Amino acid sequence: MKICVAGAAGAFGRKHLDALAKIDGAEVVSVIGATGDGIEAFAAERGIGHASTELAAALAMPEVDAVILATPTQLHAAQTIACLKAGKHVLVEIPMADNLADSEALVAAAKASGKVAMAGHVRRFNPSHQWIHNRIQAGELTLQQLDVQTYFFRRTNTNALGQPRSWTDHLLWHHAAHTVDLFAYQTGERPAQVYGLQGPKHPELGIAMDMSIGLKNPSGALCTLSLSFNNDGPLGTYFRYICDNGTYLARYDDLFDGNEEQIDLSGVAVSSSGIELIDREFLSAISEGREPNASVAQCLPCMQTLHRIEECFNG
Repeated sequence: MKICVAGAAGAFGRKHLDALAKIDGAEVVSVIGATGDGIEAFAAERGIGHASTELAAALAMPEVDAVILATPTQLHAAQTIACLKAGKHVLVEIPMADNLADSEALVAAAKASGKVAMAGHVRRFNPSHQWIHNRIQAGELTLQQLDVQTYFFRRTNTNALGQPRSWTDHLLWHHAAHTVDLFAYQTGERPAQVYGLQGPKHPELGIAMDMSIGLKNPSGALCTLSLSFNNDGPLGTYFRYICDNGTYLARYDDLFDGNEEQIDLSGVAVSSSGIELIDREFLSAISEGREPNASVAQCLPCMQTLHRIEECFNG
């Protein structure tokens, strides 16, 4: 499988390159970056034969089978559609778009193309969340409330590597998307009720720096989500699963019970890396000619829910 990674030199582009290096039969033949000299030097360092600042250059390469988009959010929808029209399978990092209309257009393009189109909803693949999912599917757990904190200190446009960004991240359309999709995935339901509150907008970035989101499913299960770019403390996302048969705390790739006893996840998946697992699913779905877990069509309800939450902000 010959792959192009766009946004390869960014924080998540590098994670995908590292993951692909561990997958038999995966070969990165092209990387796309923002600056010519920078991406060419990066490609040479990684031993990758083609580098460009233009995605179209990789899409014109007949040997490229698939594209992974780790590019700025505002480019996701248009670039995904371009990949599909060029006959390439595509994995687009979360979120697939930053509004509902573009998400719907992207899903329509995927359906028309017949290609594998997948969104990077990595929480479906993290072993900690897989362990919970497997027990729910087996009838051993019923989720009563998912309580989530997503906290960063991001008052300037910098990425996870501390480098300047050319675009602005968003608490709702990016970070809340992880939890909104995970709640639906774990419960098998779409929320019947939603609410959203946002704090003041940053005077320069133009985005709300704090949010509070609540969801309620038809069954009565709740999701409570707090998000902040103002948090100067422990950073990251922490999940508390309150179930009928236990409480569980997921911290990235680790899982603990309510008494802080760590749960062994070694047998859940072939890797402890959610990025590697999502890349494996993408390539397997292409090879097997099937819809992947976290296809863009499966993730569209998440984008519809985010739109409903945004309407609460505007109301």
